[in-house]
Amino acid sequence: MSHLHNPPHPGEVIREYLGEMTISDAATRLGVDYVTLQQVITGAAGISNDMALRLGDVFGTSSELWSGMQLQFDLFHKDKMM
Repeated sequence: MSHLHNPPHPGEVIREYLGEMTISDAATRLGVDYVTLQQVITGAAGISNDMALRLGDVFGTSSELWSGMQLQFDLFHKDKMM
């Protein structure tokens, strides 16, 4: 089995995409509440399919990018628990 590197939580990447935008402004653009987005950014929550679609629309990326990041993060940490 190959060893994967420790992928960042997608919330860390969202933080980079925000640039100077506040979490409140980003939450409004995404159509979610502040707490929901804050939990994702801090890594307390993962990216759902719905959130992946919203992120893709707002940041001009594919929803697969966000879903894929979450999947890689989850798989890495699942393997660490086994």
